[in-house]
Amino acid sequence: MKIIILGAGQVGGTLAEHLAHEDNDITVIDTDNDRLRDLHNRLDIRTILGPCSYPLILRQAGCEDADMLIAVTNSDEVNMIACQVAHSLFRTPTKIARVRSTAYLTRKGLFSNDAIPIDVLISPEQVVTNHIRRLIEYPGALQVLDFANGLAQLVAVKAFYGGPLVGQELRFLRRHMPNVDTRVAAIYRRNRPIIPRGDTVIEADDEVFFIAARKDIRAVMGELRKLERQFRRVIIAGGGHIGERLAETLEHNYQVKIIEQNLSRCTALSEALDRTVVLHGSATSKQLMVEENIEDCDIFCALTNDDEVNIMSSMLAKRLGAKKVLTLINNAAYVDLVQGGEIDIAISPEQTTIGSLLTHVRRGDIVNVHSLRRGAAEAIEAIAHGDERSSKVVGKAVENIELPEGVTIGAVVRGKSVLVAHHDLVVESNDHVILFVVDKRRMKEVERLFQVGLTFF
Repeated sequence: MKIIILGAGQVGGTLAEHLAHEDNDITVIDTDNDRLRDLHNRLDIRTILGPCSYPLILRQAGCEDADMLIAVTNSDEVNMIACQVAHSLFRTPTKIARVRSTAYLTRKGLFSNDAIPIDVLISPEQVVTNHIRRLIEYPGALQVLDFANGLAQLVAVKAFYGGPLVGQELRFLRRHMPNVDTRVAAIYRRNRPIIPRGDTVIEADDEVFFIAARKDIRAVMGELRKLERQFRRVIIAGGGHIGERLAETLEHNYQVKIIEQNLSRCTALSEALDRTVVLHGSATSKQLMVEENIEDCDIFCALTNDDEVNIMSSMLAKRLGAKKVLTLINNAAYVDLVQGGEIDIAISPEQTTIGSLLTHVRRGDIVNVHSLRRGAAEAIEAIAHGDERSSKVVGKAVENIELPEGVTIGAVVRGKSVLVAHHDLVVESNDHVILFVVDKRRMKEVERLFQVGLTFF
């Protein structure tokens, strides 16, 4: 595909990296020459220096015959105008834009071909907020991903000493839980992927990805680690867009406090939120933490815009007795360094956002993409179309589908039913198939599996 990316920041740069490795024709536009030079030196892509919404610059980037425009600059207005120019002058088929401000997002009818022609809106703050909310709902999970509108979920947990299944072969899973259907999609041991088989033995400290119906998730987690009690008390450091949205989502079911340093922002938060306690002060203040009984806190979420503040406040909270800490880290290079020590979960906003962008870039009818393991792996939801003659998956049992190496089918969602993918399950047309792709370089082969042959038409 010929794709133009506007903005060479964290999201734009990471997206260019993902797509360039999959043989797409990528052009990146930005006003920052240093960022462009860095991308050009690392990747086989075109870069253009200039304002992202100018018609001349877009023409220079080849907008006339581009398949897709992805506008992820830091300015909502530039992103919107660029999509308008691409639509009016160049008739670009697909336009994706990052829009952050709720002032735009809450207006009905604003984003359509008759108004501002954006086909797909991405709101990183909302994506990250949803991601954190799911982690709070499932204490002990490292990642929780929704498929088929939440009917099925893929969950990553770290196996602990003493878990019923630790030290046992996977085939005993069914014996342990005769009434729960689940499948282990992948195991990461010392950062290396293992494709699970019946005789694979789970070891302590393995990162286990399993898939099941939403209602069964907690039961499966209990087999791999001691189940943690549900969280009740949440402290959020940072009252920015993500902090406010998270408090708004949680405040009716949890006891929520926000710590915010900016006094006028504190006033705005206290007016906007119903039950959340808003505290004016620094998240790195030991005195404030002690006064607010941090030792009674179930989860401390550090969500400021400053990585250092997030890391330091999380370490302080943990040492003062917070049961669990979750830290937002904008610099992706830091994420693996800090997670697993005093910081329980580190979240990279760019990796969380990338999945929602990749969903619209994949060929075939792919409705969900989640980037995993810092982008090394992907979990995808694809819809099977066609019949036995035109499709490579419809009418075939899971064991007979020619999957690329390192790809496993975890489950199939048919209507409202979640069917875990045992070897004899036959895929039908319109099934939502959930796959785990350990090696992202195999994505092209996976996409081809779900493209319908000409005989179907």
